[in-house]
Amino acid sequence: MRRIKRFLLRLLLIIIVFAMVGGLACVLINSRVIRTTEDKIIYTVMGDVEIKSFAVENLKNFNADCIMVLGCGIEDEETPSPMLRDRLDVGIELYKQGAAPKILLTGDNGTEQHNEIHVMLKYTKEAGVPEKDIFCDHAGFSTYDSMYRAASIFNAEKVIVVTQTYHQYRALYIGEKLGIDVMGVASDQETYFGQSFRESREILARIKDFFKAMLRSKPTYGGEVIPISGSGISSHGE
Repeated sequence: MRRIKRFLLRLLLIIIVFAMVGGLACVLINSRVIRTTEDKIIYTVMGDVEIKSFAVENLKNFNADCIMVLGCGIEDEETPSPMLRDRLDVGIELYKQGAAPKILLTGDNGTEQHNEIHVMLKYTKEAGVPEKDIFCDHAGFSTYDSMYRAASIFNAEKVIVVTQTYHQYRALYIGEKLGIDVMGVASDQETYFGQSFRESREILARIKDFFKAMLRSKPTYGGEVIPISGSGISSHGE
């Protein structure tokens, strides 16, 4: 009986030590991802898609190849979610102000019922962006895949990333580790429903992509190169 008690006590201590080490690693990784990227984020005005003139000038001087808008869900087959709409609006505004000559739309095109790229492309064209300046990545199934493919498929070397603040840190960190020169523009225009859950989930996502970027894991799909410097029409797939 004493042996069993000793064994259980040791097992409990081992579990506690592993939990403490894991918790510490979680904190350190998240802190590193945020700390190394937070100075690369430019913020828009909440409730109004407005980018300060000095920020736009800084972005122009950055000489980005494209503005990358990361997908994040749709309401139905024709309508972006509120978060995605805000990302698109900010990306389109940046394009119109001359921050970069191209827009790269990247998202989940896994099923006919959930085709983020169809919705994003339609929205961007209706906003007046010329078709040739819009590039579509239909295999951006994750943030990591999107950043990896921006370089490997679209030959983008300098990228302005558009997404909400909580997501920016991870996207920019991945980009940097994959050799992309990145800047971020936060697209937060409101307080989004379910944000606490997203931010909790993001803690684990940062850890996952920290190691994927370290190992330079391949994306889910490769594909034919479509240089961002040319026309994006061939990437539309419609």
